[in-house]
Amino acid sequence: MLNISRLPLGPMATNAYIVYQNKEALVVDPGGDFRKLEAFLKEKELKVIGVLLTHAHFDHIGAVDAVREAYNVPVYLNEAESDWLSDPTKNGSGFFQMGQITARPADYTLESGQMEIGPFSFEVRHTPGHSPGSVSLVFRNQRFTIAGDTLFQRGMGRTDLPGGDREQLLDSIQSQLFSLRNDMRIYPGHGMPTTIEEERKENPFFT
Repeated sequence: MLNISRLPLGPMATNAYIVYQNKEALVVDPGGDFRKLEAFLKEKELKVIGVLLTHAHFDHIGAVDAVREAYNVPVYLNEAESDWLSDPTKNGSGFFQMGQITARPADYTLESGQMEIGPFSFEVRHTPGHSPGSVSLVFRNQRFTIAGDTLFQRGMGRTDLPGGDREQLLDSIQSQLFSLRNDMRIYPGHGMPTTIEEERKENPFFT
């Protein structure tokens, strides 16, 4: 059985997600506080086999290198943000008073389409607007999607950072996320989970 757990990490309570099955795990958006993440992995006795980034803003990448070094695993990121991990101006940490955050470049590219890593099978959907390389990870059989900072419970991602585009984000949500089934559960980059049906009916940006 495939499981997903949400861990709000770092100063902005960015949601890291651990997707796991048969003691193997994918870590999505390790935003910070590696010790908390490590404690969860130890408690569940999980072996990490990859780190996936929905995008490369600083609050989502704080513990990337700590995870990759502790577990000797590759990092996956959309190519549109291939140089963001090492650039505080592009990843946004240069604009906030939290110190400059950097990480080594990703090892592999998250391209649109079906993808398999170990026992995990999911679809990558390019959902730009919050940032140029934002992606959503669709686990269709389990009826959940990790959507990064695209769609939130009764909200959507900000578009005032470099590379943001409000109209593009609205289009991404409508074409790539609202095309999913109504009972698809959405796990956002911040805040609580929601569903496609709830956001179709109650999200103020779309009603």
